[in-house]
Amino acid sequence: MRKLLVGVIVTFVLSFPVARTAAGRYLHPVNLERKTLKAQQKQEWKALKRQQKYQKHSWRGQHLSKAVRAQMKHQMQRERRGVRERQRNDRQDLKDRQRLMKEATRKVH
Repeated sequence: MRKLLVGVIVTFVLSFPVARTAAGRYLHPVNLERKTLKAQQKQEWKALKRQQKYQKHSWRGQHLSKAVRAQMKHQMQRERRGVRERQRNDRQDLKDRQRLMKEATRKVH
């Protein structure tokens, strides 16, 4: 009897988090899409920073003039601003799409 009780409790405890996350995944696809976009953007930003870090590191062995270094630095700043702006636009597009879907579901009901 005790083994059966322990077995049921263990099964319940192990299946509860799986059921909760699976249910949450299907109930809130909006949040899932937002999280996915956020993770993708974070990964993209880290890749850009890493690429620029290695690019700066490669300048150490070269004899570049101050003007060339400044030009390259400004180019990297433009790239960062471009990525930041594109990511902001993507987030705003997602919000707009979600708002439209929400309004459409309200009109149907």
